[in-house]
Amino acid sequence: PALAHFSDFTEMMRALGYPRLISMENFHTPNFMLVSEVLLWLVKRYEPQTDIPPDVETEQDRVFFIKAVAQFMATKAHIKLNTKKLYQADGYAVKELLKVTSVLYGAMNTKGVERAGVSEEDSSKFKFDLGSKIADLKAARQLASEITSKGASLYDLLGKEVELREARTESIARPLEINEAEKMMKIAIDCVLEQVQKTKDMLSNVALDEANLEAKIEKRKLELERSQKRLQTLQSVRPAFMDEYEKIEEQLQKQYSSYLEKFRNLTYMEQLLDDHRRTEQEMFEEAASMLRLTQNRLKEEEQHLLKSGNNDSDVEIQEDEGSDSEVEDRQIMKQHTTMETLLQG
Repeated sequence: PALAHFSDFTEMMRALGYPRLISMENFHTPNFMLVSEVLLWLVKRYEPQTDIPPDVETEQDRVFFIKAVAQFMATKAHIKLNTKKLYQADGYAVKELLKVTSVLYGAMNTKGVERAGVSEEDSSKFKFDLGSKIADLKAARQLASEITSKGASLYDLLGKEVELREARTESIARPLEINEAEKMMKIAIDCVLEQVQKTKDMLSNVALDEANLEAKIEKRKLELERSQKRLQTLQSVRPAFMDEYEKIEEQLQKQYSSYLEKFRNLTYMEQLLDDHRRTEQEMFEEAASMLRLTQNRLKEEEQHLLKSGNNDSDVEIQEDEGSDSEVEDRQIMKQHTTMETLLQG
């Protein structure tokens, strides 16, 4: 039975016009690429406008492809496919593929596609195009609506035919007057001549406008050439003040270099002045601190002398009153001289 199914499948595929030859050896092992190719070809044969992604590289893509094909066949052709057997891609998948091929093969036989006057290529390229049928259905509906509207208008015109027939026969029976026809022809000829004259006037106006535009273009071209020549002369001629300008530029460069030198010297002198003031300030502070130290030392010596003088006896004071006063006067003079020298220093 499996061989019979397989032979029926190969014969149907060959009759439907599948471009490749299919053998039993292709399905000894799972061959998902061939199964997917056959399924996609059958779906395209059933409806060419279908948009099923042909990607079958990954496992997820293959599952999505099988589901999409099964859903399409279930909704469009009412064919229930076993997705597990299709995914196996072996001999069991041939039975599922045979369901679709048998439907297409039966439709091809019932529609009489294989006619005597059709060549082998045309018979092999049978197309069961449902999308084109839908387009034909829309066109048929549009034509039906147009037929009804035209029929209604024709019915109205046929209703007026009784009145129009009398007017038509009367106008046909009336003799044709040559004078009136000649007059009408002259009026038509005059209208045509007037239109021709207007057209000629417009053409002449266009020619005049074209001539004016050409003259303006030539004038602009001449002005452009003169301007370019003037620009070239101005670029080539050296201005009269250029020599003076270069001399002044050289002097300015020298003045700038001297200015830079003086500026550097000035900053250097200001730095030296600041250093000198800083050293003077430090020396002044040091002298003031030395002065304070000497003052404190003198005060301590005076207090020490006063304490030692009070400790002496009264007798010594009476005897040496004159001599002590002289010694004190000398000490005071020494202190004053030391203070003056310190202040001067």
